[in-house]
Amino acid sequence: MKYVLVTGGVVSGLGKGITASSIGVLLQSCGLRVTCIKIDPYLNYDAGTISPYEHGEVFVLEDGSEVDLDLGNYERFLGCTLTRDNNITLGKIQQQVMDRERKGDYLGTTVQIVPHVTDAIKEWVERVAMIPVDGKEGPPDVCIIELGGTIGDNESRPFTDALSQLSYSVGPENFCLIHVTLVPVLSVVGEQKTKPTQHSIRDLRGLGLSPDIIACRSTKVLEENVKEKLSRFCYVPVQNILSLHDVHNIWHIPLLLKDQNAHEPISKVLNLAGIAEEPSLEKWASMVEISDNLHVQVRIAVVGKYTDLSDAYLSVSKALMHASVAFGKKLVLDLVPSPDLEKTTMKENSSAYKAAWMLLKGADGVLIPGGYGNRGVEGKILAAKYARENNIPFLGICLGMQVAVIEFARSVLCLPDANSTEFKPETNHPCIVFMPEGSTTHMGGTMRLGSRRAYFHVKDSISARLYGNKEFVDERHRHRYEVNPDMAVCLEKAGLSFAAKDETGKRIEIVEVPSHPFFIGAQFHPEFKSRPGKVSPLFLGLIAAACGELDAVLTPVSIQQDNNQHVVLGNETRVDPINGFCNGTNKTSQKSVRHNNDLYLHQISKSSRRKLNGNPYFDSE
Repeated sequence: MKYVLVTGGVVSGLGKGITASSIGVLLQSCGLRVTCIKIDPYLNYDAGTISPYEHGEVFVLEDGSEVDLDLGNYERFLGCTLTRDNNITLGKIQQQVMDRERKGDYLGTTVQIVPHVTDAIKEWVERVAMIPVDGKEGPPDVCIIELGGTIGDNESRPFTDALSQLSYSVGPENFCLIHVTLVPVLSVVGEQKTKPTQHSIRDLRGLGLSPDIIACRSTKVLEENVKEKLSRFCYVPVQNILSLHDVHNIWHIPLLLKDQNAHEPISKVLNLAGIAEEPSLEKWASMVEISDNLHVQVRIAVVGKYTDLSDAYLSVSKALMHASVAFGKKLVLDLVPSPDLEKTTMKENSSAYKAAWMLLKGADGVLIPGGYGNRGVEGKILAAKYARENNIPFLGICLGMQVAVIEFARSVLCLPDANSTEFKPETNHPCIVFMPEGSTTHMGGTMRLGSRRAYFHVKDSISARLYGNKEFVDERHRHRYEVNPDMAVCLEKAGLSFAAKDETGKRIEIVEVPSHPFFIGAQFHPEFKSRPGKVSPLFLGLIAAACGELDAVLTPVSIQQDNNQHVVLGNETRVDPINGFCNGTNKTSQKSVRHNNDLYLHQISKSSRRKLNGNPYFDSE
């Protein structure tokens, strides 16, 4: 097994996760199979009970584990499916060691950080590195390990010791260390400063780890004289010092690494000659080119209470981006603080109130993501009411679905007291209730988590058609409250459709308002499975509806390339890959971009009325 360790220095938040993901994309393009491990040195068992303001969103994996958001980056970039073991925390390691101690596995010896904790870390890494995450048989070729935090942090010490031992045990030809560091520019001086990086490298070596490659984060391209200075003082070849300067779209990072031939020093250190191919990122580059050349905007308002930190809704924003690019539109994302929509804010801070409502009313579509706690809930209910009453395309996720149900009960059923028992336990009309199997004493890992099956009960619903008229779909969940089954009948009679339910036929999974152009709520989190090459159908539907072109994505027609290199839309329509025109249609109705026989449909005109399967140029399912 070959290991690539990504560490960070100087400050946190440099983008180690994006760097690790991009390195994975680059290695995959060289024909290598890649897996990833994220190490979080905190004592929490997992990320499930941590506030989004601490570490950003909690990402949920297929197996129900609640993990750091960087694992979401790995899955989106690499197209893989990870498990709970791909996320190591100090809490997991310590629990494992103490369980072993209680069993007597250490045979009466004194249990210490070295060797018992460090051995547990090494064993975990070596075991998980051999597990494939790409759906193929056999172990991966390379395991990328991201060490969270900053070199020198006290809580990271057991992991740096373990990784130092791992580098020694596997040998230098199987271990490559990439250190991500900051090269700041002082506004007074105006030059790129190398001293922070020099000190970070010194600290790293003091921990028994020596970098093979230095990836320098900076606002602008790293100057050659700066590279030479870093090479001289850090004892790293100039060609192994990479410039990771700011870009407007993180999809550029793999291309940035390729342009600097980052694969060559990695291949040299890991002795991959004869195994790794020349990187081929044509498809990725074409996707980036399409994204960069979009001009027609679609504006989506995301209404939540964590809007001060964009990472709190990272997967939602990425899923919206995937869908908008797939539909040939430039996404404009407005984060609307839900508390600012409430009447109390109008009295206390009228300017914030007006600004929030201006953003909401200026949106082409509204999305309310998941969340917990009662702060800002009334603002979310008001946003759902505005979207429903004004025929604005709406997508509610998890809590977003629940507040939509509450609003419907209040406005349509005329039940002003309707609420969730999470926010008002004594309500006379509990639309949303605590799930009976949930724990009332323990918070961590006790929700309904991971991949669950939702069966469509309304076959002609918009959501069913977006998913290709399938009988069921598997999506990831994270909730402990649900729509009250006892109120289902009266809600349905009032016009709320329960398009999908769980295997029991009682738990609501998808709600719709059939009289509305696009008003959908999902109890699950479709954003967790959205990929640049596999767009979430519900997000695609929201973008299409926001553009006034929902019909274009409702009919399940596959897009395939036949032997004549034409894209087949249904049984008759063909798109010529040379000129990008549809036969029998106006030549301006559709455009395409072809790169190495990969065709991406990226613009659909309202005049074309042709209906495509869930995604104009990617497979939706």
